[in-house]
Amino acid sequence: MGSETRQLHVFFFPLMAHGHMIPTTDMAKLFAARGVKATIVTTPLNVPLFFKTIQRAKDLGIKLDIKTIKLPTVEAGLPEGCENLDMVLDSAETFGRFFKATAMLQQPLEQLLQEHRPDCLVADMFFPWATDSAAKFGIPRLVFHGICFFSMCASEIMRLYEPQKKVSSDTEPFVIPNLPDEIKLTRMQLPGFARGINEEVDFATLLARAIESELESYGVVANSFYELEPAYADYFRQGQSYECEGNILGRKAWHIGPVSLCYKNADDKAGRGKEASIDEHECLKWLDLKKPDSVVYVCFGSTSEFPASQLHEIAMGLEASGQQFIWVVRRGKTEDVEEEWLPQGFEERMKGKGLIIRGWAPQVLILDHQAVGGFVTHCGWNSTLEGVSAGLPMVTWPVFAEQFYNEKLVTQILRIGVGVGAQQWARMVGDSVKREAIEQAVKRIMVGEEAEEMRSTAKELGKMARRAVEEEGSSWADLNALIEELRLHGSSSKQGNNIGH
Repeated sequence: MGSETRQLHVFFFPLMAHGHMIPTTDMAKLFAARGVKATIVTTPLNVPLFFKTIQRAKDLGIKLDIKTIKLPTVEAGLPEGCENLDMVLDSAETFGRFFKATAMLQQPLEQLLQEHRPDCLVADMFFPWATDSAAKFGIPRLVFHGICFFSMCASEIMRLYEPQKKVSSDTEPFVIPNLPDEIKLTRMQLPGFARGINEEVDFATLLARAIESELESYGVVANSFYELEPAYADYFRQGQSYECEGNILGRKAWHIGPVSLCYKNADDKAGRGKEASIDEHECLKWLDLKKPDSVVYVCFGSTSEFPASQLHEIAMGLEASGQQFIWVVRRGKTEDVEEEWLPQGFEERMKGKGLIIRGWAPQVLILDHQAVGGFVTHCGWNSTLEGVSAGLPMVTWPVFAEQFYNEKLVTQILRIGVGVGAQQWARMVGDSVKREAIEQAVKRIMVGEEAEEMRSTAKELGKMARRAVEEEGSSWADLNALIEELRLHGSSSKQGNNIGH
């Protein structure tokens, strides 16, 4: 870039939830590394979650700014200090109130836009009003979904065609029409609002507004890479239907991922997200003693909470599989002295063979270790893409959100995973999966010919992921193209404003 080139300024505004804030921070770091002035907007109590990443970036000469706006929790009927979605998943009522509070952020965000006049606003899909806010200041708004092209295509086709209404029961499979692949689901695997459950109506309204807002926005930025899902990247952007004439989708979109690959060393990876519940050096020391591809990593994200009975089945299934494992348990009651979910004598029997992390784990650091050979995941997109980037076969155990779509991508399209048999979409409780199914699925990704085939395919995808973000790679080029387009848009807008004066 020439010295006369004006510095581009981009605001990044993620939903206050770990699964949204972490990739948005990674994205901001990517923009900042290309010379863009990047500012993250969040609420005061969420600032510590960004602190380590911002500090590490500054040490590398990459400047990330942070601005705060207050979430009106009390006005929305939430307890004071309840500023993160992960804190309100215990009931549909508090869940709804949290989104009511986020809708009140429009005015304070616009005040920040007025003060700082950025060239672009990258705002989470759950802030549908952000498109109007950006328009008031004549700047483009980019939507960040935090999911892949396949899931964006599948969910939009489901919204347009509603194939679930054409089957006679919740367990009868139906095909999602007009996709490049034949993908089948059941109504049980759909969110409540898609099944007509009343308490989900408000959320359905929010999603409908999010779609309208996206159609009016400048475009979509995706944490994915072209080589992973080329048919769906093309479908989402070009919109050509596979069975019908005309364009169904046809949205402007840029793939710039995997964004987690912006972390190059162990300290950076360990500092991503919340403070880990285990010292990363202790964790790496444990893994260093293991043979390559011999450990299975088990983690269900920051929001999935399983009942004690299900955790007990997981423990028994892992033991029966005979595999070495690291198991991350994020359960609200795990601090109880009794830990009723833990089979008697389990930790003693698994000493040296299994490591339980209670709380937050340095996931990217663990997945990238050569000893790790498989991943049991809830299929959240961040975790799924981190598993792909690490070249790992996966056991898929979707719980809610778009996770049942992601499972299909992993097991059917990429063919690098096997399902554990989860059948029901459930925001609060994981499906009741028995120990035998867990044992079998873990063995299938860890030992035998099938496991080797999946691992070989997964490792190739991992190499593609790394190539995509390197210089001249597909995601590197798409990010460059996006920055250049925003620069040209900003220049023409400012010229237009000058002519107007």
